[in-house]
Amino acid sequence: MTTATQHESTQVTIALAQYAPGVDADANRQRLVEAVEEGARRGADLVLAPEYASFFDGAPSEEAVRAAEPLDGPFVTAMREAAAQHGIVVVASLVETGENPSKFQNTTVAIGADGETRAVYRKLHLYDAFGASESQFVEAGSSDAELPIFAVNGVSFGIQTCYDLRFPEVTRRLAAAGAEVILMPAQWVPGPLKEHHWNTLIAARAIESTVVVAATDHPMPHGVGLAQLVDASGVVREKLGSGEGIGLVSVEAADIAHVRATNPSLSVRRFDAVARTGVEAQA
Repeated sequence: MTTATQHESTQVTIALAQYAPGVDADANRQRLVEAVEEGARRGADLVLAPEYASFFDGAPSEEAVRAAEPLDGPFVTAMREAAAQHGIVVVASLVETGENPSKFQNTTVAIGADGETRAVYRKLHLYDAFGASESQFVEAGSSDAELPIFAVNGVSFGIQTCYDLRFPEVTRRLAAAGAEVILMPAQWVPGPLKEHHWNTLIAARAIESTVVVAATDHPMPHGVGLAQLVDASGVVREKLGSGEGIGLVSVEAADIAHVRATNPSLSVRRFDAVARTGVEAQA
């Protein structure tokens, strides 16, 4: 695990890739590669793809279980090759083979610009809400797993996934462990007030933990769209609409440090963030 360090002028340009994965695994890999190529061409240091980027059929299903891959399978291999070829960090979510043969794991992988794995995160909070039941086919990650934190250009990144956004302790644990930017792939299901929840919760997580939140989604109709980057003060720096697209925005470590110096909520808090097992997160 890599924690934040003192740094001079450090900047990372993030490409938010908002598009619609489907049931064709080959097409999904190609779509990811295209997003990486475009991000690299436009000068990004990191590309963030949406949740379920390797396979999506509208909702978790038995078909998704059959489509699950190991971390050395075709999808992550394509991530590695694209990252190394273009010299760019790639963060994407896949349907991963789990220990339970009747379920898969909702896994996000960060691949460095050298093609090597930087972090792996298996979604903790499953979307058993608003009439959905993700846990029927998805095996939740372990709450005492190593925190998914890695560095790019001296900036510390953490990972969480979609429904995790509704649990502030997920973001706070990452921030307490040194994360300055939270990367969040999502498939934020549309519905009454869902756009409002998406916008409000992203801003809340950014403000309360003084972190940048970079979130990308599926476009309508399977997601609300609205991929966005909100800075540590809660200001929207980049935001897409409801359709497909790629948005680029740069984050500067010094800007985050300035916010934290002005609003030292992490350093003056009276309660530590803890894992569900009761093990204190590293501060």
